Amino acid sequence: MKVLVATEKPFAAVAVEGIKKEILDAGYILEVLEKYTDKVQLLDAVRDADALIVRSDKVDAEVLDAAGQLKIVVRAGAGYDNVDLEAATAHGVCVENTPGQNSNAVAELVFGMAVMAVRNMYNGTSGSELKGKSLGIHAFGQVGRNVARIAGGFGMEVSALDPYCPDEVMAEAGVKPVHDIRSLYRDNRVVSLHIPATAETRGSVGYDLVTLMPKGGVLVNTARKEVIDEEGLMKAMRERNDLKYVADIRPDHADEMEAEFAGRVFFTPKKMGAQTAEANINAGIAAARQVVAFLRDGVDRYRVNK
Repeated sequence: MKVLVATEKPFAAVAVEGIKKEILDAGYILEVLEKYTDKVQLLDAVRDADALIVRSDKVDAEVLDAAGQLKIVVRAGAGYDNVDLEAATAHGVCVENTPGQNSNAVAELVFGMAVMAVRNMYNGTSGSELKGKSLGIHAFGQVGRNVARIAGGFGMEVSALDPYCPDEVMAEAGVKPVHDIRSLYRDNRVVSLHIPATAETRGSVGYDLVTLMPKGGVLVNTARKEVIDEEGLMKAMRERNDLKYVADIRPDHADEMEAEFAGRVFFTPKKMGAQTAEANINAGIAAARQVVAFLRDGVDRYRVNK
């Protein structure tokens, strides 16, 4: 069987070696397609692949149509909105992610950006500290839990909202459970977003929620740009010159925001939450192990499609 690793943004060399060892030790063939510049290259490479490992690469219906013998796609990372789940299910292809492998990397970036925001983007003026400030975590998954852990070191007061996470889990982590989204925004100086982009969440964070935030509120987004109602956020920032927005996802209105709200917004040039050597290696090797487990034993513990 052939396993294809297709990454427009390549894994670290150490990660590729780890993937290679896992795949070859299992007796499978490995092909690596890195830094490809045309989708046609991916379509050609996937035609005889039994398994596909990707990062942020798009796996849409066209790719799945071309992959005549594909059995599994593993997205090396937590998010998987780059894979068309409906089309994969229609083709009988299992889709998995690798939850938790990038979590610490993303959580550390949250605090890198939060510190920058409360220090006025390091513009030389007097800012504030995170110690003693309130932090609201919007979704308490693997990343949110790492954010809470790090927040403890900063001496922050932490609360979280996640209807899918039991209160006891939050309490064990020293986090106050919140059950009302308006309270999460109203009661926290810093709010960190970790919700996925779904039909329910797209455009859900905008004017009504952001304007509830206390004076000096900072919204940190390392999730997806789609969860933000950009027009609503901009309206809020026009009315409240104390609000700041920092994101690991460049918004559609980034140029306009940077011009209008200079010193109050910051966006990474590309999604960088998982861009650490450690996360890169962890996610890549985890993806390879999941491919082997599925092809050899039918294990689909991390399946995200039906």
